Amino acid sequence: MGIPLRQSLSIGAYVVRQHLAGRKRYPLVLMLEPLFRCNLACAGCGKIDYPDKILNQRLSVDDALAAIDECGAPVVVIAGGEPLLHRELPEIVRGAIARKKYVTVCTNALLLEKKIDLYEPNPYFNWSIHLDGDEEMHDRSVCQKGVYDRAVRAIELSKKKGFRTNINCTLFDGAEADKVANFFDKVRDMGVEGITVSPGYAYERAPDQQHFLNRSRTKQLFREIFKRGNKGKAWPFYQSSLFLDFLAGNQNYQCTPWGNPTRNVFGWQRPCYLLGEGYVSTFKELMEETDWERYGTGNYEKCADCMVHCGFEASAVTDAIKNPLKLAWVGLRGVKIDGPMAPEIPLHNARPAEYVFSSHVEKKLAEIIESEQRPRHLSAAE
Repeated sequence: MGIPLRQSLSIGAYVVRQHLAGRKRYPLVLMLEPLFRCNLACAGCGKIDYPDKILNQRLSVDDALAAIDECGAPVVVIAGGEPLLHRELPEIVRGAIARKKYVTVCTNALLLEKKIDLYEPNPYFNWSIHLDGDEEMHDRSVCQKGVYDRAVRAIELSKKKGFRTNINCTLFDGAEADKVANFFDKVRDMGVEGITVSPGYAYERAPDQQHFLNRSRTKQLFREIFKRGNKGKAWPFYQSSLFLDFLAGNQNYQCTPWGNPTRNVFGWQRPCYLLGEGYVSTFKELMEETDWERYGTGNYEKCADCMVHCGFEASAVTDAIKNPLKLAWVGLRGVKIDGPMAPEIPLHNARPAEYVFSSHVEKKLAEIIESEQRPRHLSAAE
């Protein structure tokens, strides 16, 4: 099934309105991280290595809904950390749906059986269950045995209860095209409505730095995968066909970091979901005061190998609006799996990486400690 027609039309109309209004930069998907705490410790994750005082922070319902209103993007993806650890997540989801936002909750599914009855099926809502391949691939990725089986049971339960259910799959170096294709066949046969796939991003703080794909390897891998699946048409991808064509090396996109802005416990994250190199208190500041030209492939060393969907899906959507015949052609033909690839972006002028993570953590810790030390006002009863 992939992306539902209603959602495609709604997002398409939104994008057209932005273009007609002459807006150069606008959000497509709000990445909402209401907490960083997780019940797994994946070696490739750069989101969970914060001190406990930060891991214990939560966005309130009011803050989360204010971010949704402030941003205005038609899609809200709630990630983390593990969002099901947030006790008020059902209220956040209901508030987003009431605003007619298309809401996806990304989860490792370990808590889904316990929490699922706090949610109701809705055309504006879907679960996105994390599965990085078959049992051997996924359990290795999350560094814990048995997680794959629990995720599969959660998919079955979610489908039984009438929820739209997708999977999100991150691929790392060492992924084999045959195994990935067989895995996509299997989850399609489970009845999932959509598959989101992306190469992993080399978070600077991830414990495992040895297994991230570079751009050349990414393109070769995805060509081999799509070759085994009727040029990608065999599977219900929850993504633009032009983004899939980009993964296979056929489109030469620069990233669109403002297309997927991130709001988390630090604030609005600069410049994107993957890089936390500064935080501001308002969405307006993020959009208007960020020096976007300093980032992206060819501009910044940390962006050299990135081909992740949260950076490039919005680029593909923008291209689709500008070139609808190209979109139609790729949709009909499928992803190109042979022949020359699009020219690569030169990297020789990219500015060196800056490592500023620790300063953000120190600043946030100081704010938390100051807040804890403030005297509390006594109530009238006291």
